Amino acid sequence: MGVITDHLDLWGEALLGTLKLFFGGGLLAILLGTIVGAMRVSPIPIARGVGAFYVNTIRNTPLTLVFFGFSFALPPLLGIRLDFTLLGIFALGVYTATYVAETIRSGINTVPVGQAEAARAIGLSFGQVMGLVVLPQAFRSVIPPMMSVFIALLKNTTVAAGFSVLNLGSLRDWMSERGENQLVVILWVMVVFVVLVALLSWAQNTLEKRWAVAR
Repeated sequence: MGVITDHLDLWGEALLGTLKLFFGGGLLAILLGTIVGAMRVSPIPIARGVGAFYVNTIRNTPLTLVFFGFSFALPPLLGIRLDFTLLGIFALGVYTATYVAETIRSGINTVPVGQAEAARAIGLSFGQVMGLVVLPQAFRSVIPPMMSVFIALLKNTTVAAGFSVLNLGSLRDWMSERGENQLVVILWVMVVFVVLVALLSWAQNTLEKRWAVAR
């Protein structure tokens, strides 16, 4: 335990960095992924094409290359300097949004077509049909696969360690400079991730039970 108790300041900053990347990237992924998921089932061919292009391009690009793009290509393109943590959030959010979009699309396909047709028959627009009828049911049906996406996002935050972002993935190097055993540090980082994933699993079970009653 001395590896942790003797360096609480560093562990706290690293955990905070991981949580910033996770929650920031997760929020962006949900917002962007929901939009793209709706585009993928849109009756407008251009919207479907743009959504498919985005998903197929970003999802098939290694996450490290996405980080490179946001860290070294985006700032010069915009002509401004951005914090690496913020760039990491953008990279994780844009990348994870592709998986969120496909998960939501699969949930949309579970909603009976008759419900959407009935909603359109009473004069609702496509946006109203999606927001009021389809998406609320789709989100309920995709809780387990969606949580798997966010568990993957949590573990993907360690990639940011290679781009000057302090998080749990970069603790090994920092602790090595302080003379600590790298293997012991890695094992403790693993324990922390196991605890965080267990919390996500608990959240999944809670949401499943609550929304199952709501149905």
